[in-house]
Amino acid sequence: MTPRLERLRAAARSTPPLTLVTAAAAVLVSLYVVAWPFTRAHLPPITDLPFHAAAMSILRHWFDPSFHFREQFTVELLKAPYWTMHGLGALLALVLPITTAAKVASVILLLLLPAGLAVMFHGMKKSPLLGLLGLPFVWNTLTHWGFLNFMAALGLLAAALGLALLVVDAPTRGRQLGLAVALLLVFATHIFRFPFAIAAVVGVGLVMYPATRTWRPLVAPLLPSIGALLLWLLVRDKELSAEGMEPLRLHLERFAEARGFLFGALTDPAELSRADTMYRLVGAAMVACLLGAILGQRPRTTRERWWAAGVTALPLCVAAVFLVLYLTLPMQIGIWWYVYPREVLAALFVLVGVCPDLPRAPLLRIPVLGAIASASVAQAALVAREWSAYDPSTRDFEQIIRALPPAPKLGYLIWDRHDPRFKAPAFIHLPAWVQAERGGWLSFHFVAWNAQPIRYREAGPEVPPPTPPRFEWTPERFDLATRGRFFDWFLVRRGGGPDPRFAREPDLRLVDHVGTWWLYRREAPRS
Repeated sequence: MTPRLERLRAAARSTPPLTLVTAAAAVLVSLYVVAWPFTRAHLPPITDLPFHAAAMSILRHWFDPSFHFREQFTVELLKAPYWTMHGLGALLALVLPITTAAKVASVILLLLLPAGLAVMFHGMKKSPLLGLLGLPFVWNTLTHWGFLNFMAALGLLAAALGLALLVVDAPTRGRQLGLAVALLLVFATHIFRFPFAIAAVVGVGLVMYPATRTWRPLVAPLLPSIGALLLWLLVRDKELSAEGMEPLRLHLERFAEARGFLFGALTDPAELSRADTMYRLVGAAMVACLLGAILGQRPRTTRERWWAAGVTALPLCVAAVFLVLYLTLPMQIGIWWYVYPREVLAALFVLVGVCPDLPRAPLLRIPVLGAIASASVAQAALVAREWSAYDPSTRDFEQIIRALPPAPKLGYLIWDRHDPRFKAPAFIHLPAWVQAERGGWLSFHFVAWNAQPIRYREAGPEVPPPTPPRFEWTPERFDLATRGRFFDWFLVRRGGGPDPRFAREPDLRLVDHVGTWWLYRREAPRS
């Protein structure tokens, strides 16, 4: 047995049983909060998830000619380094159905929220069990829109902060390697969080210097990330630049908007009610930690006092940066939409790092952790209930696509985009599951934005015709006589009856009608 394993076994033997039980319970609660809703709907009502699944499938079936992906797409890994979710999903799809792989990949990314905070609190010399404070952030508006890469990058940023603290406190090669890997994972998960992660690690060196009297151990872990950032800046596409962004202005009125950006995914008012309860419980837990810290004060060395001041100032500084971005950034930058609302969640997520440590007595920790866990479980249970109620509304879609052949050339028009339970349009991208499961072509695709590693090849007979901005939101612009000639199959969601344009096309035949879905096929001209 190696010395490291022997030390781990000794630590486990010396840990009180109640502490081990509490840690196991925290893991189980985290799994429930993140994973349970995904078990309640076959096709989750996460707006962008179908296209995430399609990207996973493109990577998974890249060398399978029956899916016809290599004819349409190229892969540019460095120009748009959003690899983590799609690469993970592609690996999972080697052994799982693509729908299950997309769900499991989503769960793993969302689990990075509590896991990242656990690493950050550990680096602060506080209990990693405070990572449970990441659970209230899981089921928010951004998650339901499908900004899963962004959510995962927040967890990775917190992990990078924790590892940086460990490095400046007691540098080892393992800790430096862990920090370097965490930063590169931010690069591969969400490029626009990456500069902030680098800056935050540099900030650790500055803020913690009075306590540690060193910053040099951070240099080596930062070098690969700085190199990656410089290389990306040289090769990036214009779609990933801030070109044409309007001048920044301070919008103090956004303080009043923050509540809706955090929890506004469901139409059920119970979401906001439970969010308010969650705020109160989490606030009470943090106050209990503060009281415990005050009552349990003991004499500290000068280094310990500087350390405590530094790990309090650090999340305050990082959160302040995100708050300024929330108050100044526009809603849209180039192709990127919903820009500034993301920053309020980033600010609050990092801000929980100011929470004092848990009480030392294990029995006193349980009520604090229980308050956080109960609030998060209640929110997840509500989401799971709404997903379960939504699930039957996708059965007609699953039924009608059975008539499609493998790798269809599929044009789709979604007139009715919303489910009454959700504010984000749950149906707008649903047909992308066809490409994820069967391959083929789609009339609209995220890759057309050149903001992902996967993008279309140059125009050719196997590449769908380009689409104008917001094409997916305006089905009336789909012209069957021009762009529509590329496609052999057409899937329409329209509750008020069939799209009258299809009846006027002599070579199109209605194949099936199930619920609100209409499926048409182009017939070969008769000789």
